[in-house]
Amino acid sequence: MSDANNTNSGQGKPTLVGQVGAKAARKLKAKRSTHKGIWFGLGMMGLIGWSVVIPTLLGAALGLWLDTRHPGKHAWTLALLVAGLVIGCLNAWRWVVKEDKAMHDKQEDDDE
Repeated sequence: MSDANNTNSGQGKPTLVGQVGAKAARKLKAKRSTHKGIWFGLGMMGLIGWSVVIPTLLGAALGLWLDTRHPGKHAWTLALLVAGLVIGCLNAWRWVVKEDKAMHDKQEDDDE
């Protein structure tokens, strides 16, 4: 269809044919894209959780090992547990920001 068929004479408002065509194109694009259901969301929650838990546990394990090998007046376990937690939270935050940006970029591409 040409642009002349999609708009009224010079007013820039889409006609019924143009509106229906745009809606049909959006529906076809939505059908082609993969649907991410509840299991995908639960999996992502698990992935984010593990990205925090693993560095935290590794920090605690390293701290316990250091406390048994090199005892001192400061507890390595607590310090490295907190360090692992901070690293895990930063890692999860970075991943969530990256995914959010990707979703917004995809949405902008779909709107065009």
